[in-house]
Amino acid sequence: MKRSLARQNWLLAIAVIALAAFPLMFVRGEFSGSDNQAEGAIKEIHPTYEPWFKPLFEPPSSEIESLLFASQAAIGAGVIGYVIGLYKGRSQRDE
Repeated sequence: MKRSLARQNWLLAIAVIALAAFPLMFVRGEFSGSDNQAEGAIKEIHPTYEPWFKPLFEPPSSEIESLLFASQAAIGAGVIGYVIGLYKGRSQRDE
């Protein structure tokens, strides 16, 4: 039973890595953020449009912006993983 579960886990890990690597290797093109695409579409539709709000903080470079975005994603994944582990541990303890 443990051997088949370990094999299943390895196969799932390989599948996840393959799904992440496939687009990086085979999909070519220019990638830009959805904010830039939305801004371009708005300027095309309504050239005189002015935003209602200004950003509270504008990162000095795109690298710092990427770092902040990745940090937010990592913190969010950590919180979600903690909550899932917490509930899993509680359910195992109750059994």
